[in-house]
Amino acid sequence: MRIGFLALIVSALFLGVPAHAADGTVTLKESENFGKYLADGDGRPLYLFTTDTQGKGDSKPASSCEADCLKAWPPYIVKKAPEAGEGVNADLIGVMESEGSSQVTYNGWPLYYFIKDEGKDAPQGQDKHGFGGEWYLLTADGEKVHEEGGEHDQD
Repeated sequence: MRIGFLALIVSALFLGVPAHAADGTVTLKESENFGKYLADGDGRPLYLFTTDTQGKGDSKPASSCEADCLKAWPPYIVKKAPEAGEGVNADLIGVMESEGSSQVTYNGWPLYYFIKDEGKDAPQGQDKHGFGGEWYLLTADGEKVHEEGGEHDQD
């Protein structure tokens, strides 16, 4: 058991994948290019994947990101119930089962990191195309950030 946990940590560090979020908080961060967007408690940007199933009404959220996709876009995994930071709607935060772990959702969308997001250069994953879909930051309303300045889709 201890070796398995150490292997998870080592592989997470090697791949740049966070093993677990520090505190499970969903916060708002702001950039000149994208306006306000969701981030974890450490300020790392969070994304939705357009090919995922958004949990709404009777439908449950479901991730379509697998294998190599998860290496580039690791899920936001928590060990305790996530909390809402200032400006974040607590009613939109949830969790879903993902490979035996709890992945954070917002407005029904499973949330992910992008491994190329580092320091002042983050976010780098906005409006990226890959793995059969598109990746977007989310607004506090739980909609995708669509254009510069934090506007979002009205679809």
